[in-house]
Amino acid sequence: MIDIALSNIVPIVLALLIGIAVGFSAFRRVRVSRERPSAPDRPHLRAAHTAAPPVGDNAGEGNGLVSGSVAAAADVMTLRSLADCRAIIARAQNAGSVMVIGASFIGLEVAAALRTRGLEVHVVAPEARPMERILGPQFGDLIRGLHEEKGVRFHLENAVSSFKTGVATLQDGTSVKADFAVMGVGVRPRLQLAEAAGLTLDRGVSVNRYLQTSAPDIYAAGDIARWPDRTSGSAIRVEHWVVATRQGQTAARNMLGLQEEFAAAPFFWSQHYDLSINYVGHAESWDALAVEGDLAARDGLVRFNRGGRTLAVASLFRDIESLKAEAAMEESALKTGS
Repeated sequence: MIDIALSNIVPIVLALLIGIAVGFSAFRRVRVSRERPSAPDRPHLRAAHTAAPPVGDNAGEGNGLVSGSVAAAADVMTLRSLADCRAIIARAQNAGSVMVIGASFIGLEVAAALRTRGLEVHVVAPEARPMERILGPQFGDLIRGLHEEKGVRFHLENAVSSFKTGVATLQDGTSVKADFAVMGVGVRPRLQLAEAAGLTLDRGVSVNRYLQTSAPDIYAAGDIARWPDRTSGSAIRVEHWVVATRQGQTAARNMLGLQEEFAAAPFFWSQHYDLSINYVGHAESWDALAVEGDLAARDGLVRFNRGGRTLAVASLFRDIESLKAEAAMEESALKTGS
């Protein structure tokens, strides 16, 4: 359902001394001010919405999927808030078809929700397999097959050139009729404030293991923060709200002087009809995939390995194995840090 899709992207902000969180699909900045300190020698916390869709002025720019003119069209919607969710539901009530731009988590969760509501759904995306970049080819084929069984039509290795009066023109010349469109193409951080403050940037705001930026009194948490991950040995940035919540709590404790390292393994899930995919860890690349069980039978998992180490695990109805993998990653990270 569309409310399930919303649950994965609702921005979360806990701006008290006990925590500060930055939600999925919304980049936020956390900054320090001593104008009105809440306690002696302790910073006052502020959070602000800082997200922008990765689109260009012409088709093929930005993320190669949608132009700025298409993104600005009146019938093109996004799902980044409760208000967006309600607007999409209201628009769907009087529509027969929809074009979903993007075949990753938000795009395909929206596709599932709107197909369940009876709309004809077209998905346009530049990749050859949905979600292959994150979940690998096995899950990519499984997810595409599931959506096609439900009646979703894919237009892959393609992009939207224009969208006017209920008709989209794709880059290969195909015309797609759709009463409206939902754009799920990701976001990129707005870093102007951090740059102006002289903070170290690396496709986000660079932080240490305590979530401190290059300015010791400024902390960053959530989507905008890139931190050193001990499991992968790389600096990573994760756009999921569970990570944002946990980092917010760690950042707040460290602002209080507890010097707590952030070592939690990233985790998220994605719901497609009655299928839920759990993912723990973080693997931007891998040199081997180990498949256990039978994904087609909805009882299996895939381990994403690099250099003999498991960086991430994606699973279907293997909750115990997923929890064991999470515990092993966090234990390994703590040992590495000791």
